[in-house]
Amino acid sequence: MSFSAFLFYVLAAILLASAVRVVSARQPVHAALSLVLAFFTMAALWITLGAEFLGLALVVIYVGAVMVLFLFVLMMLDVRQTDKTPRWRLHLIPALAIGALMLLEIVLLIVDGVKTKTALPESAASMDKPLDNTRELGKLLFEDYLYSLELVGVLLLVGMIAAIVLTHRQSRFAKRQEVSEQIAVTRDDRLRVVSMPAEVEAEDATAHSPDKTGGH
Repeated sequence: MSFSAFLFYVLAAILLASAVRVVSARQPVHAALSLVLAFFTMAALWITLGAEFLGLALVVIYVGAVMVLFLFVLMMLDVRQTDKTPRWRLHLIPALAIGALMLLEIVLLIVDGVKTKTALPESAASMDKPLDNTRELGKLLFEDYLYSLELVGVLLLVGMIAAIVLTHRQSRFAKRQEVSEQIAVTRDDRLRVVSMPAEVEAEDATAHSPDKTGGH
């Protein structure tokens, strides 16, 4: 077994273990850290397979930005496991069915790829340096798939605007300042003088009252 094959199997085992840990961890922070490890391992796999640009993009975008944001949100919200009842049994059968279907699709793809064994195109076969890989990927994105790339950018922009709108929507429990109402307040609204008679305790009133039998 060559060193590249050994490294591939080691990284694949780490990726599988971290992915299982993502869905099985009880603490959200542990699940997020396991997802970070899965992203790092997947980036290493892509780099070993010759896709350096995809591996670096995965580290910079997902690990460096998205997962750090997830961790900050989880730590600020202080999400804790409150419900101790085992709910995984309710979703066990659908999860096994979906997992079996995905495994079948992967096996069919592998078998179909082994049967066809198509040769690499000339542009891919002539790429000896990482820069050639990135250059060819850039040409495909900005020449052949330019409209698809622009459509994905518009969808991401719409999703970002929707997230901002959802976070800024008013709730009946939220307390907000109304600057116009604060400015329109007059002096009478700010201070009100109320005249009330003094209240005297019952015991104090009896002690200070004259005696009825031997009055003064």
